Amino acid sequence: MKLVHTVQELRAELDIQRRAGKKIGLVPTMGALHEGHASLVRRAVAENDIVVVSDFVNPTQFNDKSDLAAYPRTPEQDAAMLEKAGCDIVFMPEVEEMYPEPVKETYNFGELEAVMEGPQRPGHFSGVATVVHRLFNIVEPKKAFFGEKDFQQLAIIRRLVEQLNLPLEIVPCPIVRAEDGLALSSRNMRLSAEARKIAPQIYATLKKAVEQSQSQTIDEVKHFVINTLKSFTVFDTEYFEIVNDTTLQPIANWSEARGVVGCIAVWLDGVRLIDVIRFR
Repeated sequence: MKLVHTVQELRAELDIQRRAGKKIGLVPTMGALHEGHASLVRRAVAENDIVVVSDFVNPTQFNDKSDLAAYPRTPEQDAAMLEKAGCDIVFMPEVEEMYPEPVKETYNFGELEAVMEGPQRPGHFSGVATVVHRLFNIVEPKKAFFGEKDFQQLAIIRRLVEQLNLPLEIVPCPIVRAEDGLALSSRNMRLSAEARKIAPQIYATLKKAVEQSQSQTIDEVKHFVINTLKSFTVFDTEYFEIVNDTTLQPIANWSEARGVVGCIAVWLDGVRLIDVIRFR
């Protein structure tokens, strides 16, 4: 496995691989890697000849500077995990390497960013699109792999590829959970021991909501989720929405869409956790 820090070095290495006819896959990450990331890498290894993993905490997608400062960084552990997972090239640039000039580009994704994460994190998705587009231009992958836990981000990146007519396939990968059901996230390591014990109640509540959806209305299911988490007193639910899985727009009844998911953002112990579950 090669570790590179500059765009020039990465492009030079990938040019050699392309001339040899190798198919390149990309797994963009912000480091602090866990088994969920490893599963993305293993999927990429299975479907490509060369796998590049970017390990970069992207400042343009943080609208809260304190959140950026607190974001965990574990480069040595990341490298060890990636080598074990079969990664070929790790790209760990400095901020100045990715952004040698002030960022001027902005992106607009219309209704996709007008809901859920969008209003809560102004500018977040434009920042995500900025770094992902740059990575696509640098790596020129045939496939790029993203986890479904960041469901809205996945929809945004698919829209980015459509808008710019980029020649690559976006591959969604299933959520990986701990044995107790908590969706794996780099932010989990910031939870206290007590908060970590109760965090699985988020997913447990979502699973119960799916059961109740067989006999209850959308409004009833939403009230159940919000009130259940509120009863634990330690959770502060930022939003819970039941949406069309393609447009991400909230639906009023179960028959409105063939694909329906529930998306949630919850604060626990000063840490913002997100999760998603499929209803239909």
